[in-house]
Amino acid sequence: MTTHSPRRRGRPARTDTASGPGARDRILAAARAEFAARGYDKTSIRGIAKAASVDPALVHHYFGTKEQVFAAAVEVSLVPAMEIPDVLAQGTEGVGERLARFFFGVWENPVTRAPLLAVIRSAVTHDAAAGVLRNFVLRRLLERVAGELEVPDPTFRAELAASQMVGIAMLRYVVKVEPLATVDIEEIIAMVAPTLQRYLTEV
Repeated sequence: MTTHSPRRRGRPARTDTASGPGARDRILAAARAEFAARGYDKTSIRGIAKAASVDPALVHHYFGTKEQVFAAAVEVSLVPAMEIPDVLAQGTEGVGERLARFFFGVWENPVTRAPLLAVIRSAVTHDAAAGVLRNFVLRRLLERVAGELEVPDPTFRAELAASQMVGIAMLRYVVKVEPLATVDIEEIIAMVAPTLQRYLTEV
């Protein structure tokens, strides 16, 4: 008489698919999606693991804590998005428009928008996310610009520019306030660029 072993409960068996070389990338992709959709507080290691089709222990193995997986997922995504081109290459004239066009171009691209949404939604409630926002949005984007400005208080001016752009991004892409949420991006750039220009260049 053939007997069948009872199905084991608990941790699923490891497979090449679940723990192979592609598992880390799937975890990062799942984490980006989960944090973008739910924010930091409502995202769990278990939820990330389920979305990536891996055991939760594998998430801990690769990244450690939830804070660490958040930082890894978001930072990997923001590196290419925040590698700002030289907006001052053509001098200070028109720098406000070029900066606005670059910044909102990143937001308008669905691929680069997702990690930014993860940061913005989470930064308002969690210090780890706020740290990522400071390090990547401000340092990579605005401190580089400020370092090339020959005006008093360049860092303060860069932060004012950041407040303008991040505020608009919050209302347009996160809160989705109308008509700001659906107006053509060119209209926003045209309205914002002179203010950025004044922040960054007016002595």
